[in-house]
Amino acid sequence: MSEARFSIGIDLGTTHCALSYVDLVAGDGEQVIQQVLPVPQLTAPGTVESLDLLPSFIYLPHASELAAGDLDLPWTHTQDYAAGEMARSRGAATPIRLVSSAKSWLCHAGVDRRSAILPADAPPEVTRLSPLEASLRYLHHLRNAWDQAQPAAPFVDQEIVVTIPASFDPAARELTAEAARAAGCDQLILLEEPQAALYSWIEHSAGGWRKQVRPGDIILVVDVGGGTSDFSLIAVIERAGTLELHRVAVGEHILLGGDNMDLALAYAVAGKLAAQGNKLDAWQLRALTHACRGAKETLLQEGELASVPLLIASRGTKLIGGSLRSELTREDVSATLLDGFFPPASIADRPQGRGRGGLTQLGLPYAQDAAVTRHLAAFLSRQLAATDELSGFNGRLPEGATFLHPTAVLFNGGVFKSSLLAERTLATVNSWLTSEGAPPARLLAGTNLDLAVARGAAYYGYVRRGQGVRIRGGTARSYYVAVESSMPAVPGVEPPVQALCLAPFGMEEGSEAALPSQEFGLVVGEEVRFRFFGSSVRRQDQVGTLLDEWSVDELQELDEILTTLPADGRTAGEVVRVRLHARVTETGTLELEALPHDGSARWKVEFDVRGGE
Repeated sequence: MSEARFSIGIDLGTTHCALSYVDLVAGDGEQVIQQVLPVPQLTAPGTVESLDLLPSFIYLPHASELAAGDLDLPWTHTQDYAAGEMARSRGAATPIRLVSSAKSWLCHAGVDRRSAILPADAPPEVTRLSPLEASLRYLHHLRNAWDQAQPAAPFVDQEIVVTIPASFDPAARELTAEAARAAGCDQLILLEEPQAALYSWIEHSAGGWRKQVRPGDIILVVDVGGGTSDFSLIAVIERAGTLELHRVAVGEHILLGGDNMDLALAYAVAGKLAAQGNKLDAWQLRALTHACRGAKETLLQEGELASVPLLIASRGTKLIGGSLRSELTREDVSATLLDGFFPPASIADRPQGRGRGGLTQLGLPYAQDAAVTRHLAAFLSRQLAATDELSGFNGRLPEGATFLHPTAVLFNGGVFKSSLLAERTLATVNSWLTSEGAPPARLLAGTNLDLAVARGAAYYGYVRRGQGVRIRGGTARSYYVAVESSMPAVPGVEPPVQALCLAPFGMEEGSEAALPSQEFGLVVGEEVRFRFFGSSVRRQDQVGTLLDEWSVDELQELDEILTTLPADGRTAGEVVRVRLHARVTETGTLELEALPHDGSARWKVEFDVRGGE
């Protein structure tokens, strides 16, 4: 394999993908040569254009729908689907053939993410894809675009940084890594999206970031994208006269973003149509949702446009004559998004649950409360002690503080292209700070919100080679495995479970740890289950810490593994004395090895990436 010439950053997003790259040879300190790759893609049948963004949509046409050559790309004449802009626009009219939100499905543990389940409500005659396959297709498209533009520097030889939500659990991380490796990302690194956004801000400042932050600052990164709301806290410390950045907290996985907003806008428009005597069926509502996505993006741009027309196709034979017409107005967007998703909230507010039916359709586990501001209040309150053990931060919070006080805010995600939504969020955070006598947080001006994550990822690949400033952080959570207690059988009583810490918060990627002097019994030769937990608030636990009890807020259960470990000449069901060894890989996934007392074999247990099997 040749030495990498470029660091490639890939934003594998819910609503769009982007690729940026940095020349690893031509950089000098924090001054880099960075570009964004225009991605050739179909924008209409037989029409290829190069755009900075590749919309994360795949359209699966009927065999008789298009003419020969309509799906051809510069690098292939055999592809039977469209990815990108044409997929998005054509799928808005025929949503049952549109694969979307693959990234959200990839982190849904309630389904088999390797099975062909997308489009989720497609009829039997429509070909389906797995979330893993859809992600792989986007990555393949980007690889082909790169190889066409840079034939002298093949994709497989470059250093590739793929971004993921900070809240992705190890299973979703491993699935993303698997798709990336299958697409040729041999030198792969995973990077959290909020960190990528901050790296982009640092690179864009051309060294001026040190004048905008100071020791003791806590930067709140609020990232609301197409599928998720992601929160991170990054502390600024001074060590030996040099500023350092440390990621000290990340939020829980919140499936709340632009997809939810598009649906809310569609319901608002459907309500207006119903008042006129026109009721939409489920197919039309889904098509209207896709139409509202494009209209919303247009209206959120700064400008004087007051409304965007909408055309909802009929299910009958008269496609045009039977179509319904409506519009989405700037007032509709402002009222629906501000009041529904960014309402004023107090720091004591929490996300609201709702009564749920006993049966529900299988779908994405969206957040039950749409208010981003309430989720943010819960996050900051939960992280009150996040900087307690960080040098230079003791005593910075006033007595009686109820949440960790950010001093600066960086926005990321396409939602914040609307100044209304950014201003409302900043005003809400500052109202909380004012209520506790703290100065208002200042806004860190970001870069292009559509491209910041890809640009920051590419810059991170450059930083890893010893250039520029690196954000320290390690694992975003502490990770635990369940240890079942040994007790006599008692009817109706499950054996109590302890949680054993395998990887403490902040354990660096590429590091490993042996659990000190502890031995456990490992069942081999028969099917068993391994239960895993994660915590974003327990920072004091070390490798080997054994918890007898914990609150619901402290530990959240992750995917479990059902597996049969080979007996290797032992009796099925035998309990083998083992010691445990944990490792955090370079891609941020967790591996657990069990080493028997007699040293004759070893077993490796990895987080389940099959979800639901």
